[in-house]
Amino acid sequence: MTDDADPGDRPAPRHRRPDGACDAAVAAAGRISEALETTERARGHLYTFHQLTGHADAQLDEAVALLRAAGHHELADRTATELIGRNVVPGHWTFQLVEEYDEGYYRVFRQLERDVRDALTAGRTHVYEAEMKERRRTPGLPGHEAAPG
Repeated sequence: MTDDADPGDRPAPRHRRPDGACDAAVAAAGRISEALETTERARGHLYTFHQLTGHADAQLDEAVALLRAAGHHELADRTATELIGRNVVPGHWTFQLVEEYDEGYYRVFRQLERDVRDALTAGRTHVYEAEMKERRRTPGLPGHEAAPG
């Protein structure tokens, strides 16, 4: 911070390193939080897969009707019986994959990330990123404030 910078121009308390937290602890908490963010993105893609697969299955109803209208009853019957409503993996529709993911891996990941933050940064979020912002910003320059208004 420069001498003429506003002493109140600091990160919000929720983003400040707690007393006793070493660099390695802040980095570890930051990395597991970053990994959770990546998992959040993967989860979004899983929900996209779920919704797109369901939409495609519903579109097959019209395809079957069009095949019948075109006189291709055998292909319509095959599509209706072999594909519509089919499990995407043995025993599972996509909603079941989403549920198993959410109730298993994702639930454990979220809890472990919280446990790590609680143990290493007093439960504070984004401490690592807030410190990176402090290293990279220019205090006192408009658009470089530490925290919102």
